Amino acid sequence: MVWTSAWLHGAAAADDVLDALQTWAELHEVIAADHGTATAMDLPGPGDAATGPALLLAALRRAGASTGELVLPVPGDVRGLGGRGPLSEAALGVGEAATLPGIGVGLVPEPVAEGVLRWTVYDLVPPTGSEYVPIGEAEHGLADAMRDATAALVSLDVARHRPNVRSEIEALVTGQPATPWPAGMPPRALRVLQRAAEVAAIVAVAASDAPGAAVSASATRARADALRPLSTAVRRARCAAIAEAVRVLSDHADQH
Repeated sequence: MVWTSAWLHGAAAADDVLDALQTWAELHEVIAADHGTATAMDLPGPGDAATGPALLLAALRRAGASTGELVLPVPGDVRGLGGRGPLSEAALGVGEAATLPGIGVGLVPEPVAEGVLRWTVYDLVPPTGSEYVPIGEAEHGLADAMRDATAALVSLDVARHRPNVRSEIEALVTGQPATPWPAGMPPRALRVLQRAAEVAAIVAVAASDAPGAAVSASATRARADALRPLSTAVRRARCAAIAEAVRVLSDHADQH
């Protein structure tokens, strides 16, 4: 969403957007979820051969798109996706979506083969935005989550069962592919995204069982309850950081 918004406001070239997509998959294909959306966006629909992301960018430009939002839904919280429907169902399946409320469109990326990511374009009804979280609030919540995550590791006695837990967490953080960002990406947004990745790694390690460990059902539930607020803080922080980046890059481009 950051790259697309930067391109829509003239802060990035289309080729830069297409190059950035290679971080997530070698091949990207685009298709509309239904015939109505296909007609409205002039994109291939069900039963048609998929097209490439360059034609999606052109379709967004024709539709008058100006900015977008990142949505990271979980069961019970699909705000920003227009309520129950095909878009929210698909987004829940992969855990993410990009929405463009101004034109009533939602995009869901899904791996369909090794090295192939398919973007399905859905109608967003009603075209309302998601909950706005100021980046300062999200950053504060993430700092609290970091302290809570450390306490959770102690209370769940993760270190005793996994003596190399710090190495596991570090490996998860450093093992992520380096994400390219447009020039002018706000440092605060980058900082929040980095901290979110660190908390997410802690949650992932704490939520998984050590090899050969026998964990009771009650212990599994207690662990899930302890980690759930941390996962929520990560989701809020990531969405807030992307929203801040979109705002800063768009405002900066519009001033030139």
